[in-house]
Amino acid sequence: MKTAFAQIRAAVLDRMGPAGVSLMGRYVLGALFRTLHVESTGPHTLSRLGEERTPVIFVFWHGRLLPLIHIHRHQGTVVLVSEHRDGDYIAGLIHHFGFGTVRGSSTRGGVRGLKGLIRAARAGRDLAITPDGPRGPDRELKLGVLTVARMTGLPLVPVGVGITSAWRVRSWDGLLVPKPFSTVRVAYGRPTLVQRNADQAEIDEVAASLQRSLGDLSGQVGDAASLSQRVDAEPLSTLADTDPS
Repeated sequence: MKTAFAQIRAAVLDRMGPAGVSLMGRYVLGALFRTLHVESTGPHTLSRLGEERTPVIFVFWHGRLLPLIHIHRHQGTVVLVSEHRDGDYIAGLIHHFGFGTVRGSSTRGGVRGLKGLIRAARAGRDLAITPDGPRGPDRELKLGVLTVARMTGLPLVPVGVGITSAWRVRSWDGLLVPKPFSTVRVAYGRPTLVQRNADQAEIDEVAASLQRSLGDLSGQVGDAASLSQRVDAEPLSTLADTDPS
C-alpha cells in the first residue's frame, strides 16, 4: 500500500511539474503562515549586524526550513538549494516568498554553488545554508558551510526552530510542517567568524562549537528531536582553494 501511494504521489508531482507544485504550495503555505504566532529570541544580534550592513549566513537544520520561510519572507535572503529533483520544488516555492536561490552544494565538488554564494555575499545579500543537506544524515553538520564562511568572510548565525504543534513528514530530515494556529519559536545564536587562514584544527573546533550551538538553541525553543548526531569527519573542502571569480 505504501509503495502504491508513493507511486501515485510521484505521478501526480510529475504531472504538475515544479512550477505547478510551487504555485499550489505558495497558496497553501501562505494561508497556513497567516495563522501562526512567532516568538523570537536573540533578534537584537541581527538588528546590530543589519545596522552595520553586515550580511550573515543563517545556519539551521534542513527539517526546520518551512517556518523560516515565513519569518524571513521577502528579505532577499539567498538559499543554497540542491540540484536534486526535490531542489526544483523547493526553489520554485521559496521564490514566491521573496528568496533568491543558488543551485548546487557547498561540499563534494559543488563549485557552482560556492561561486554563486560568494557573488550573493559580495552583493550584500544574507545567505541561508542547511549544513545537513541536501540528503542528510539528519543533523549531521558537514564542513562545507564553514568553507562558505571562510571564503565570504561572513559571520555564521545558528538558528534553532521549535513548533508547539506540527506534522512531521516521513523524510530523511523529519521535515516539520506547523499546524494552523501553532506557535513558532525561533532562537538566534551568537555570530561566529571563520578566519580565512584557519587550519584544519581550527575548522574542526568551529564546527564542533557550531554543532553545540545548534543543539543548545534547539533545546531553548523546545525542539525535542535528538541532537546527538556527529559533525561530519571529512576534511575541509578543497573548494576553499577555488577561484570565486
